[in-house]
Amino acid sequence: MKTSSKRSLCVAVLSLNFIAHLEAAESSLNMRTLKGHEGSVMCLSFTPDGKTLASSSRDDTVRFWDVATGKFLRHLVHHTDDVYGVCYSPDGRLLATASSDKRVCLWDADSLKLLKTYDKHEGIVRWVTFSPDGKTLASCGTDLTVRIWDIETGRQKYVLRGHKSRTQCVEFSADGKFVASCGDGVRLWDPKKGEAICELASPLGHFETLAISPDSKLIVGSSSAGPLVVWDVAQRKLLKLLDEDNQLEADSVAFSPDGKWLAGGSKSKSIRVYDATSLELVRVIPDNPGRIESLEFSPNSKILAHGGGGGDSSIYFWNGEQFPKLSR
Repeated sequence: MKTSSKRSLCVAVLSLNFIAHLEAAESSLNMRTLKGHEGSVMCLSFTPDGKTLASSSRDDTVRFWDVATGKFLRHLVHHTDDVYGVCYSPDGRLLATASSDKRVCLWDADSLKLLKTYDKHEGIVRWVTFSPDGKTLASCGTDLTVRIWDIETGRQKYVLRGHKSRTQCVEFSADGKFVASCGDGVRLWDPKKGEAICELASPLGHFETLAISPDSKLIVGSSSAGPLVVWDVAQRKLLKLLDEDNQLEADSVAFSPDGKWLAGGSKSKSIRVYDATSLELVRVIPDNPGRIESLEFSPNSKILAHGGGGGDSSIYFWNGEQFPKLSR
């Protein structure tokens, strides 16, 4: 055999081995796919121990899954329209849901007994979340308001007004010092006084969701224009635009609880994972069946779950431990 032929054969073998390695790597990245919902998966929430995942959907239900096996456990059928939000309390004893039927509902997480209904919203309720101490709920919706609720009494403490278009998402900072909400921009609020703190300056318009870093230092908004926008909380200034070339709506964003990763998903059907400190791109998970409607890391940061939309109603588990090993 000629030397050139031998070299060609070696190159071909190495190429095949490299392709096989990449395929094996991709296979190890996707841990599990959960099927059962009949509509877009709008929100995901893990129990604090990471053993159960709750998912809410446009099929008007909440479903519960065993994280270790991917087995469907049970479902909650109560709301009469799309269930946009679902959230476990910090101690895992309570579950809150938010729906297009204008209601926020509070449940016993074990028995799924309805404990309270908060029905002051005048439009679709897009999001619900617990304060870090578990004593307060925040919700927001198309009535342009953020509402703060006392869990023990069920009393509406504050109605926060300022947004001029539908309010998409609201989150408490981990230190409990502020609440951030998004819609026509991103606004910060004092949850104890019920007062506005500021609006964060942005070159982009509407935002779909937001996430606050575990150390409460950064806020990231997923914009309808496509990029992710990162702000410094203390200085209240724009730090960086991520995925600037994306012109398709960014639907979801999440920080890992250990503070290492920032993940963003969009209508482009791809997930982009960034180093949360350097904000450098470390991983792209492309070619998903539909838009990335929701994202959530498990409490130990080892799993990134994503809920599909745009014709895809499945839930996918991605191996967070593989992100640094498979960076590209």
